[in-house]
Amino acid sequence: MLYHIAQALRDCDIPGIGLFNYLSFRAMLASVISMLISFLAGGRIIRWLQKKQIGEEIRNLGLEGQMKKTGTPTMGGVFIILSLVVTALLVCDLTNIYTQLLLLTTLWCGAIGFTDDYIKVFKHNKEGMSEHSKLFLQIGLGFIIGLTVCFSDRIVVREDIETINDSSIVTESKKDLNVNSERLVTNGHHSEYVVKSTKTTIPFVKDHEFDYKSFSPFKGKWGWYCKWAVYVLMIVIVITACSNGTNLTDGLDGLSAGSSAIVGVVIGILAWLGGNALNSEYLNIMYIPGSGEIAIFMAAFVGSLIGFLWYNSYPAQVFMGDTGSLTIGGIIGVSAILIRKELLLPILCGIFLVESLSVIIQRFYFKYTKRKYGQGRRVFKMAPLHHHFQKVNIDAVIQTPAREIPEAKIVTRFWIVGLILAVATLALLKIR
Repeated sequence: MLYHIAQALRDCDIPGIGLFNYLSFRAMLASVISMLISFLAGGRIIRWLQKKQIGEEIRNLGLEGQMKKTGTPTMGGVFIILSLVVTALLVCDLTNIYTQLLLLTTLWCGAIGFTDDYIKVFKHNKEGMSEHSKLFLQIGLGFIIGLTVCFSDRIVVREDIETINDSSIVTESKKDLNVNSERLVTNGHHSEYVVKSTKTTIPFVKDHEFDYKSFSPFKGKWGWYCKWAVYVLMIVIVITACSNGTNLTDGLDGLSAGSSAIVGVVIGILAWLGGNALNSEYLNIMYIPGSGEIAIFMAAFVGSLIGFLWYNSYPAQVFMGDTGSLTIGGIIGVSAILIRKELLLPILCGIFLVESLSVIIQRFYFKYTKRKYGQGRRVFKMAPLHHHFQKVNIDAVIQTPAREIPEAKIVTRFWIVGLILAVATLALLKIR
């Protein structure tokens, strides 16, 4: 809203009105506004939750300090969503397709998480929504995002094609395998195409690019349909995996929010670089017109998480619940897809990946050993992985560490690992 007001008044001689044309200014403004809203609204929401006795029911798993958390207000993800949506409406370009998709993701995943928490807290059903229902809705969001990426003519990338010597500016139409694109000839330097593309970013190769058409066994028209089908399927998998991975990580005070803030900073940087023609050319990364707005949204995202951390850091005054964790994961997954960096997520979101894998490995090994030996055995003392460091005196394949580690120290060390992975992800931009 502020952005659009500034655009409407751009011809007026108002000091500072031109600042809204700069992504860097709007990103900083977004982070401050969202942080303040999250901080100021958080205290009131927590008091309201306490008044309504909306507290977490803790199951005794024998973890140090665990039962002290009983009754801690949950559903704190509400003020993460509130601060993020309000800030986006104020600062972002609401006509931008990327902003629209991220707002849809926030509200969609927030609704799934809120419904799950509502059933747990108000209906006193600890299971919440069924796993099938949540998975169905997450897949539904994945298909909406995937089909929009596939069919929207506002989601394109620019590709340099050839060197030319014509000093005129010409626009030509071109059709290649049913893909509409425009050829742009610019002042005698080079030509480029604005195209619908299934290319994405991948590390350790010369141009940092990978095309999903490599998975297509067909060529021509059928090859075009097949590559987009593969791309949409990949989008669905990424969104579902990110949303659930963040949800599994939400088990210690500040762990999920802090780790997600680190990821949000990196995605914001990559979006800002990829949305700028000069920066993307210098770093030899994919140029995605309009994706700079994602950087502003991610600045608001990080600000809202930092404001939430004020109350969620150890010992937590509030938990985000599924309302927050599912929303955070959805935003991370969708934003990475929109800037074509989803294949970097296994590195950038290594914390979430390892947490998810620990649960999968634990379940598989327990069921396998139960069938083979009649009694289930564990790989980790407890899963997800962060609880493994809190447990002792449990028979498991991995016994390290031998002593319990305090919760605050586990969270801090996970943050440090997250920072290392974040730096490694950015460093990959220059490694070929």
